[in-house]
Amino acid sequence: MECETLAQVHEALGKVMPAPDAGPTSWRTFYQHSAKAYARIAEVDRGHHHEALYWASRERANGEAIKGNSSTSDAD
Repeated sequence: MECETLAQVHEALGKVMPAPDAGPTSWRTFYQHSAKAYARIAEVDRGHHHEALYWASRERANGEAIKGNSSTSDAD
């Protein structure tokens, strides 16, 4: 994914988002990938630097929350 703007990252991630009923591993992987994409775009799209950092933090937290709950069922 070679995006140059925050809007492009939003769009690209929307296309690869797992199905709502996907397993926790899929969602955790998606959130980790999303956090990295937003952190990268924060350095590229400087006009949206703080907003992209917010999204990176949010996605990282979502992934961490799944890690904490994955002990019950991690089947995809």
